[in-house]
Amino acid sequence: MPAFDLPLPELEHHRPEPAEPADFDAFWSATLKEADQRDPLVSAHPVETGLRLKETWDVTFRGFAGDPVRAWFSRPSGVRKPLPAVVEYIGYGRGRGLPHERLTWVNAGYAHLLMDNRGQGDQYGDGGVTLDPHAAAPGGPGPAVRGLLSPQDYHYRRLITDAVRAVTAVRTLPGVDPARTVAVGNSQGGGLALAVAGLVPDLTAVLVTAPLLCGIRRALDLTDAGPYGEIAAYLSVHRGAEEAAYRTLSYVEGVSFARRAHAPAHFGTGLRDTVCPPSGAYAAFNRYGELSGGVDPRKEIHAYPFNGHEGGEGEQVRRQLQWLPQQLTG
Repeated sequence: MPAFDLPLPELEHHRPEPAEPADFDAFWSATLKEADQRDPLVSAHPVETGLRLKETWDVTFRGFAGDPVRAWFSRPSGVRKPLPAVVEYIGYGRGRGLPHERLTWVNAGYAHLLMDNRGQGDQYGDGGVTLDPHAAAPGGPGPAVRGLLSPQDYHYRRLITDAVRAVTAVRTLPGVDPARTVAVGNSQGGGLALAVAGLVPDLTAVLVTAPLLCGIRRALDLTDAGPYGEIAAYLSVHRGAEEAAYRTLSYVEGVSFARRAHAPAHFGTGLRDTVCPPSGAYAAFNRYGELSGGVDPRKEIHAYPFNGHEGGEGEQVRRQLQWLPQQLTG
């Protein structure tokens, strides 16, 4: 697939004004206030993985509405000092999988929490175990359209709340330095990490690659791939529901979260990405931090002209590994 979005010089100046609802901040403040009424951590049980260089716990924490959300928590073996914590969010349709699968951040010397996706996990990888007990509102079968006609009922209201609560939970775990917490994610996980950056003012850093939920309206006009395609397919059947759907989506728009973020940020995008078009990543990057009290956070973005949704793969991770220590010690 050749490059299909804006040329790079235009992307570098792409700053669309998000169609932001007047009660965006009030909506998320009320949602998180309700979630914060409960202690975050439920349990943490050690598990045997067959690996000798890391220790892993099966963690359950309370997410949206107090629902139990599962995660893997890992630390380098034999290290007892408090470590910075990397909270990682995973892609659309995936679950947390098996505890030996994601080793990068532990091998780099961080504590690592990998959050399961509620009501997902059946499309890729090795599955998930977190249910979504609030998935009965009108909408299609895929997570991107569950509850699409109401911001209160939408799947991503619940999943974003879980993502914020994961940060709260990891800060209570032993061996974690709560003052140094990082959000990381690709694709849907990148969209969740960006939402966390906008909702958690004392996050230390955020690393986002090929983020979903950024520039949503434009993405729906550009692509039928992935989650955006599910939304388009739903609206092709439910004609006349566009206004309600667009209103709901405006409450989870990544550009709006990016505008409110404080933490240093590292972005990446493939210019041939038809799943999460690069104009969404650039819209979020170019407006990142503009509402956070006049603060101009350290930020950088890397574009990969010949890459698609993989977003630079190992090269992008190498750049993340080089960049993050500077934010934790600077």
